[in-house]
Amino acid sequence: MTRRLKRVDTLLILLLSACVGRVWLMPLPSSLWVDELVTVFVVRYPGDPSFAVAPQVPLSLYYWLPRISFALFGNSEIALRLPSIVAMAAALFFIARLAARLIHPAAAWFAVFAALAFRNFDYFAVDARPYGLGVAVGTASVLFLIRWLDDARLRDAAVFVLLAALLWRVHLFYWPFYLLYPIYAAIRLARRDTAVKAWQACLAGAAIAVALAPVAQTALSIAREGALHKFNELPTLRNLFYLAHGFPILISLVVMAAIGRTARASKRKPVRGIALTLILAWWLVCPLCLFFYSRLSGNGVLIMRYASLMLPGLALTVTAIIARTLPADSWKRAAVCMACVAIALTGDWTHLWPSHEHDDWRGAAAFERTVAVDSTPILCPSPFIEAVPPVWRPDYPFPSFLYSHLQFYSLNGRLRLFPFKPSSESNEYLQSLLATELMPAGKFVTYGSTWSVQALDRWFAGRPEMTRWHKESARFDSLSVVVYRPLSSQP
Repeated sequence: MTRRLKRVDTLLILLLSACVGRVWLMPLPSSLWVDELVTVFVVRYPGDPSFAVAPQVPLSLYYWLPRISFALFGNSEIALRLPSIVAMAAALFFIARLAARLIHPAAAWFAVFAALAFRNFDYFAVDARPYGLGVAVGTASVLFLIRWLDDARLRDAAVFVLLAALLWRVHLFYWPFYLLYPIYAAIRLARRDTAVKAWQACLAGAAIAVALAPVAQTALSIAREGALHKFNELPTLRNLFYLAHGFPILISLVVMAAIGRTARASKRKPVRGIALTLILAWWLVCPLCLFFYSRLSGNGVLIMRYASLMLPGLALTVTAIIARTLPADSWKRAAVCMACVAIALTGDWTHLWPSHEHDDWRGAAAFERTVAVDSTPILCPSPFIEAVPPVWRPDYPFPSFLYSHLQFYSLNGRLRLFPFKPSSESNEYLQSLLATELMPAGKFVTYGSTWSVQALDRWFAGRPEMTRWHKESARFDSLSVVVYRPLSSQP
């Protein structure tokens, strides 16, 4: 029996290596996408005055990690993304410990593969943004809260307070997660299920509140300007259902109902009600708070990255549902099945080397360098919604946050910066460029997201001066590079 268990453990380790290798490690060298290029800009220019239009962008503690990674390993996509890989690997470890503590001692492997089976969890492991660190810190904070309430050790309380004080400093939209702590602690105290005294819990809460007071002040000041950064529609209940991964939960419930009659009840150990309350609250508190905040404020912020702290709770919810009917001696076999599901669902089997995102800035820049020389005008719309008049102007400085996508992958030519979307000011600027630079140059290029490049194309299509010009387009996933030449100079 021991040899058989060792074989299963070896198989689980191999499956974990295969899943992490395929879904986390193979996309690492792929092109950075626009938000990751913001990370590069923050690392290089942390105090740049262009952040005045979006002061929340450089505030995260996370940026110290890619800064250190760049210093150690050089400026590359892999080095930039390495901190997120490490953070999410730590989150997996904490999820395993929580599953063993809250659900069943043998549930750790299943919970790990349940987390890996969600594409969004894997996405944040590769993404060079603060969310992987946030998931790790949030998961660790819950683990140390439970340890403190279980064992009443001062060092666990100190670590919990430290992690809770750090979490909001990772991202300003992590505030809903702070409801989870008092919910769980209050239930444990009310049921006299902890040796921790109420005054000790209140003291810890006060320490966290004092530590977070400066962050709260910053968050409130930025929230008043939320309309300036609005980029998402108000969410509906359908949006909430999809973002909260309602379908996987329904499937888990169906599986539970299907096998419930055949499971051996004598070998099952039901999840405690307190633990189940914590797990369900962990899954739901962030999406529900962001949903209601969006509806009340008029600023749609119910998006996965802001609700990313729910993902460990989601994996634990699936694990807890399956625990209702799974025999105690079947956890590792179930984990093998879940591992196969995770690899099948999350591996991009249409490409040998999968990409992290659909913004191939590296490929677009490489193509641009083959068609442009130093004197070629390059028209570059900003991908950021803040790049609109009066913030944007024809002489907008460069380098700057609003054009951070033009820094990491170098271009040839003379950059001409344009706003996020066409305006009367940008059209006037474009008209002056057409006569003074574009037509005299004999060739010019538009470079950026496909929809913004197409907006420039439509403007040029309506100009009689351009009737004897030819354009050549190249697509790089969601990006486009268009080269304009006179008909007589086609290659």
